This record gives sequence, structure tokens and C-alpha cells, in this order.
Amino acid sequence: MCLNRRQHEEVFVQTQSDANGAGILSVDNDGVVLLSNQIIQQSFHIFSGTRLVEHFPQLWEQIETTIGSREPGSMSMDRNNQNFQVTISPILSRSNVVGAICVFSESVEFGTIIQKMDSFKKLSRELSAIVDSCYEGLWICDGNANVMRLNPASLRINNVEASEVIGRNMVELVERGVIDRSATLEAIEKKEPVKFLRKTNEGLRVLTVATPIYDEQGEIDMIVVSERDLSEIDEIQRRLEEQSAINDQFQSQILEMQQAEMASTKVIARSPAMVKALNQAFKVSQVDSSVLILGESGTGKGLFADLIHMRSRRAEKPLIKINCGAIPESLIESELFGHEKGAFTGAHAAKPGHIELADGGVLFLDEIAELPLSSQVKLLRFLEDGKVTRLGGTKDKQVDVRIIAATHGNLEEMVDHKKFRLDLYYRLNVIPLRIPPLRDRKDCIVPLVQHYISYFNQRNGLNRRLSRAAMDALFAYEWPGNVRQLMNVCERVLVMADGDVIGFQDLPQNITGGGSRVDSPTERLTLQQAVERVECSLLVEAMEEYGNQYDTAELLGVSQSTIARKLKRYGLIS
Repeated sequence: MCLNRRQHEEVFVQTQSDANGAGILSVDNDGVVLLSNQIIQQSFHIFSGTRLVEHFPQLWEQIETTIGSREPGSMSMDRNNQNFQVTISPILSRSNVVGAICVFSESVEFGTIIQKMDSFKKLSRELSAIVDSCYEGLWICDGNANVMRLNPASLRINNVEASEVIGRNMVELVERGVIDRSATLEAIEKKEPVKFLRKTNEGLRVLTVATPIYDEQGEIDMIVVSERDLSEIDEIQRRLEEQSAINDQFQSQILEMQQAEMASTKVIARSPAMVKALNQAFKVSQVDSSVLILGESGTGKGLFADLIHMRSRRAEKPLIKINCGAIPESLIESELFGHEKGAFTGAHAAKPGHIELADGGVLFLDEIAELPLSSQVKLLRFLEDGKVTRLGGTKDKQVDVRIIAATHGNLEEMVDHKKFRLDLYYRLNVIPLRIPPLRDRKDCIVPLVQHYISYFNQRNGLNRRLSRAAMDALFAYEWPGNVRQLMNVCERVLVMADGDVIGFQDLPQNITGGGSRVDSPTERLTLQQAVERVECSLLVEAMEEYGNQYDTAELLGVSQSTIARKLKRYGLIS
């Protein structure tokens, strides 16, 4: 009995290993179950010791037949709305039948199979629809480069009929000249994805990408090739650029209309920082609040004061300007507030101050940081009550004056060092307006240079222009003196140049670094200046050669969006 039991266990274990996931039981010649796995126990409640003759007589009947005939048998059983196919095999020990092993496999009804087939058909139709409607061209070849399928987009791109290529080998298609270069063959040869740009027989520029698909053994099973017609994308990009140019033109026209009121005053704003400052100036011009214009020397603070005045409701009234740093301290109060006759030695007649002269209009106090502390007190009093008293006078006069102040200094630091009154700082700094330095508005450099060269040409009756090397050097320079320095340089080089073309050698040495060529290794340039100069030159040369941003991007190894951004940054496009 022990021998038979061991034989049952060996067969049971082996069967369970071979039939993973199936229900298994072993039964002796008397119909008593010796072993059963978890599936049998859960689904049929058959355990060791269960007598099949009592609980499953039909199953026992088939088992008896198998034991008697020594031939495997099978039958079907239903349990809990599930159908099982039972395979019965005899267990032999030394040529004697000592029982049987039963394997229960869940049956799949024919209707279920049909349902799954329908699902597969539906999925196949959906995949076909996706492939055929894909905007990009798709080729599908087997591992031997035989064409199995291609979608309508590929037929259009390559100007071929499906009957010409399906079932053909790519080697044959290349030899016949149907296509000039096969990404499929290259991917099979290299056993890796392949990507290149090619031209079709119709002259279309096509980006082709071949991706190998591997089977379970690691061999190439098929190749999927995608094709993108860049000619259409270029056309779309061209239209977008045209539309963008129209939009920029409209914006420029609007800006020019806004600036037209400034008469001869010209503000060039191409960089975001300068456009922002200009828009802020337009806004504050509509109110009477005090404005504090901040910025380095030469950035155009006085120009912005003119702009605010000319766009305000006080435009018909005077704009009086006074440079607080250009007047001796002993005379500043007299200049601001005026004096009566005999107020001091040399005061032979009464004189109104600049504040009185600006009544109804605007007083522009440039370099306000240079105002002495004693005068700051009187200016603060005027800002509080709007009254002025001349030196040597006893009567107050009420005036209506808007104050615009400007400085290149740091008023907050001066307040900390007790060189500027805190209360006056708050009175003036109602609306701060910061003008960016020229080095932070690179987009404006080229338009500014072009504007001033044209202006001085017209004024002097000349017709001179800048060479590319000279323009590159002016663009790369840091301009510590800002627009005022740029304007002076433009006038100087235009007047002093020998020919009609202003070359690199005509520029001041502090801009060229003392070199004779723009690419001279001895130039005293910062690394950033050198990089920007070379970058600008490369962009100009590439755009002149190829004429569009996509080819330029491909040549320089960057994206088209990067090229567009840099062209705009260097003022090469509007």
C-alpha cells in the first residue's frame, strides 16, 4: 500500500508540474481519492478520502473504464455554471494499474471563442483605420525587407501605387528607382533605428525614421518606417511667419502711432524690458501722480519725461526741465523757487522760479539725487501744499505743477546714509519707472544703430552704411554710456569714415579692443561678447545661404525655435 501511495504522489507531482493551473486528483482502484490540489478542493469539494462512487458516480464510471482498459479517457463535467474537460490516465506500478490521475481543464465554449474573434476583428479594423488616417507616411516590412503594408500618406509622399510596392522587396524597389534610399535596409543592416532626411523623386523633403521590431528570440521580425513631409511643414511655417510678421507690423504701426505725438522724439523699443517701460510711461501719462524715473546715465530718462508730458492732459502747458546737478548749490533754491528784488547780492530784479514757470504743466527734476538737503525740505513742503515762496518774499503762491524726477543713483542707499530725505523719497516715488540699460536690451541695439546712421546720413547729406563686421562689433559691445554713447559713436564713425562703407577698422578702439579684424584673437572681448559676435555672424551667413529657419537650424545643429529666438534677439528679424 505504501508503494502504491508513493507511486500516486510521484505521478501527482509530475502531473501538477506539467499541467500548471489545472485541477488534479488521484484515485485508487476502489474509487477513493488519495490526493487532490486546491482547485479540485475549491471547485468540487473533493478531498483525500472522498469516495467518488458515492459523490461523483459518472466520473467514477469513466475512471473504472480507464483502469480496466489501461487506456486514457476523457469526459465533460459541469460544476457551478462552469464546464470542465476531464482527462483520465492510468497509474502504473510494475505493469500493474494502481489507480488513475485526473486532470480538470476549464473548457472554453465555442460562443466565447466566436466573441473573442469578433473583438479581434474589430480591433484589427480600428488599427487599420488609425494607420490609414495617420498624417505621417507609414511603411511596414517584414524582417527580410518585404513590403507588407503602407498607408495612403506614404503612397502620396512617394507618388506610387500600392500594387507597385506591396509584396516587393526593398532591394528591388531601390534598384528600380521607385525610392532612392531605403531606411528599412539600413535598419536591418545596422540592427538599430535609422533616421535621415531625403528627397523624393518629386522633390519633396522627407524626414524618414525606421524602427526595427524584434521577436522573442531577438531577431528582427518587422520594420516600421515613418515618413514626414517637411515641405508642407515648411510651407505652414512660412505662412505662420508671414502672419507673425503681419502681427508685428500691426504692433509696430500702433507703437508708431503712439510715438507720433512725440514729434521729433524717437523711442525705439524692441526688447521686452523696453516695451514694458514704454507701456508704463503711456499709462502714467494719463494721471497726475508724481513719477520717479530710474536708470543709468544715457538710457533716455529725459526722453521718457518728454513722452509722459506730450501724452498727458498738460501737453499744451510748459515742460520745464532743471538738472539739479548742474546748478551750484548756492543758486539751486533761487532757480527752483525764484527770488524777489534784493533777496541777495546781484538780485537786481524779481525772478520767478522754475516751479512757477511750470504752472499748469510739468517740472522735470533731472538728477534729483544731487539736490541739497536744504532744498529738499522746501521741495517737500511744495509737494505737500502746492505753494511756493520766493527767496526774500513773504507771500505764498499756489501753483499746479506735476513733478517728474529722475536719477541714476540709488536713492534708497542715500536715504540710509542720511543724504536724501526719506519723506521726500516717498513723495517722489509714487510711480517708479525703471529704464533698462542698453546691455539689457540687446534687441534694440541694431535698430538704434540703423536709426542713428540714417539720421546722421540725412543731416550731413551722406549715404554711408555699416559693414557686417562693424555691426557685429557694435552689437557685442556692452555700452556703458548707453544710448547717448551709441548715438555719439554713430555720428563719429559716419563723419570720420573714409568710404561709403563703415568698416570694423573705423570703430573706436574701446569698442574693437584695438584689433583690426572682427575675429582677431587679440581683441579684448569678454567671453560672452565673443560668443554673441560669432553666433550673430553664423546666423547671418546661414540665413543668407539657405533662406529659411529650418535649414539653418539643421546646419547649426539646433531647433528651429532656437534659431527664431536668436534671430529676433539679434535684430535680424522684427
